[in-house]
This record gives sequence, structure tokens and C-alpha cells, in this order.
Amino acid sequence: MRELNRFKGCLVGGAVGDALGYPVEFMSAASIFQNYGKCGITEYTLRHGVAQISDDTQMTLFTATGLLLGTTRGMTRGIMGPYEGYIMTSYQEWYRTQTEKYPLPEGYHFSWLVNVPELFSLRAPGNTCMSALAAGGDGTMEMPLNHSKGCGGVMRVAPIGLYFNDGSYTQEKIDRIGAGAAVLTHGHELGYLPAAMLVHIIARISGHGDTVAAAVQDAMAALPEVFPAAEHMDELLALVGKAVRLSGQAADDLAAIRQLGEGWVGDEALAIALYCALKYADDFEKGVVAAVNHDGDSDSTGAIAGNILGAALGYDAIPRKYLEKLELRGVIEEVAEDLWHDCQVDDEDMCDPVWESKYLAMTYSPEGKTDG
Repeated sequence: MRELNRFKGCLVGGAVGDALGYPVEFMSAASIFQNYGKCGITEYTLRHGVAQISDDTQMTLFTATGLLLGTTRGMTRGIMGPYEGYIMTSYQEWYRTQTEKYPLPEGYHFSWLVNVPELFSLRAPGNTCMSALAAGGDGTMEMPLNHSKGCGGVMRVAPIGLYFNDGSYTQEKIDRIGAGAAVLTHGHELGYLPAAMLVHIIARISGHGDTVAAAVQDAMAALPEVFPAAEHMDELLALVGKAVRLSGQAADDLAAIRQLGEGWVGDEALAIALYCALKYADDFEKGVVAAVNHDGDSDSTGAIAGNILGAALGYDAIPRKYLEKLELRGVIEEVAEDLWHDCQVDDEDMCDPVWESKYLAMTYSPEGKTDG
């Protein structure tokens, strides 16, 4: 069930939650409500005329181009390595956007996103992501680069759940790719297991038509079988289970979220986002607003909630006010469309020229598609 409305909803929805929460990421709840009123932040704070995305959406886009790089090479060359390797090279390109100036020196690149000058902006990139990528960004579950359980692993992996939602891969394989993408930089189980759970949920919602609640229950049942040796699985399941219960009981969102944590680490970020997506399963705006108005990592919890609700409700359910002025909306939509369309080759294993410029030559530049 590859619906473009869900693909665009997931990626743009994540960017909306990210952009809404980014200005208040390091503010306490008390400060948020003092500055924005009794409902907290509900409208964009514009900077230079746009609602700026953070590193969360930046890295999400690079996750997507890594997937498409791998598939395109496999279809045109007849051989490919694990997707995690292509995602890693794409993340290394993102790292260059954070440490070098635009344009990058001439030479081969692994993501056409390096041709987007707006991505050469430091939007509070996570220390763990930066240090891990400086060290190669090639961590594995067997040989982790660190023991970080920060939320930088889970906040960027939604494209994986979307991309493999068509049954071409088993759900177990999808979950493992999600974990593998996160463990490249975050070596603690609670840094990569939440990523596996998120891609599971996104895949079930977007590919099977599950409700958010059904997708969460399916993920909670499946993940212990996918990762039977995980020492911290019970902690993740307990916190997600708490989020599920609170979503059906709590009247006060802030009080409920405080019981789940602040979202700086992976399991807390996922649990907060799930609480909001479950409680407001039919209302994108209420879900993302709840997800950003708390004491913790507002842009990451907003991004994850936006990914989930966008996949469930679709692009058409996102209020117009959140589409207008969203930074790089055109690029985000284009990447979503590429994930949905996927690589197509003719009888001679040749791609469409535009696709080739994007995912083989990496020379594509999305002129006129920078923002809403």
C-alpha cells in the first residue's frame, strides 16, 4: 500500500513537528508557557522568513537518500552492499555540511543534498552524531562506537519504515535495518532499539493500514523476537507500555509527558511521541503541539510524533498553516516522492536522466524548491 499521501505526510509531518519544536528545544515548560501563552507554542517562530528545520530533519533526508543510493546502485550495477553502508556514507555527507562551507570541493559525492545550500546550516547538531561521524560513523551492535542512548538515533530513521512497507522485505529485516542505521552513531541498546520500533510502527501504518495503536502493539510483540539477546528490551517495552496507558487515561499532557521523561534519550523520545500520537490519533495539530510543549527535547519528540501522525493521517491532514513557510518543504516533498516512486530502470538497466543525476552522478540541484 504505497500511498504518496502517506509518504509525504510522514516526512513533511516530521519536519513540521521539528520546526515547531526547534525554537523551544532548550526551554523549560514553564518558560515555554510564559513566552507563548497558556497553550504553549502552537504557531511557527519564523527566522529569516521561514520556520527552520533542525538537524533532525536534515539527517532524515540523508537517511532517505542513502536508501535510494543503495537501491539505484544495485539495480544499475547488479550488486549492492547492505543498506546501512549507504546510509553511513550519506550521513558522512551530512557531516560535511556541518563542518565545511558550501559549495563542497568538486569530486564525487554520495548524496545530491550537498547541492542544497540551506543544508549547510548548523541547527544544534547532536554531539554524539558529530563525534561518531568524525570517527567514521560505522558502529555496529557487535562493535559499537560508543554507549550513547541519545535520541539522535531514532529521530532520523522514519524513511526506512516507509521505504520497505511494500512487503519486499520481512518486518524483521526492516526492524534490523532501522536498528543498524541508528547504531552507526549510537551504541547503547536504548539508542538503537527505539529506532527499530519506530520503523516497525511506520511500516505497519503506511504499508498495512494499521492504526497507530495496532502498530504499536504489533511492534511491542515483535521486537523481543527480533532482538532476543537485548538486555534493555524490558526497559523499552515498559516505557512504551506506560505511554500507551497514559494516552488513554491522562487529562494533562504535560503531567503525562513528565512521567515518560524529557526525550533526550531514545526510549524517552519515542515514548513521548507515541503518547501524543496515540492520544491525538485523529488530529495532527493537537498531536504535534502536545509533543513539543514540555521540558525536554521538543524538536525531536515533535519530529517523531509528526512522522507517525503524518504516516497515519497523510499529507492532506497537515494544516495549511504548517506547510506555509516550512523551510525546504519543496525538497522534503521531493525526497518523499522519490522514496515512493523508487528507482526504475529500463531494459538496458538505465535510469531516467533526472534520477541518474540524483542517485548516480549526484549532480542534481533542486532549484526553486527550497521552501514553502
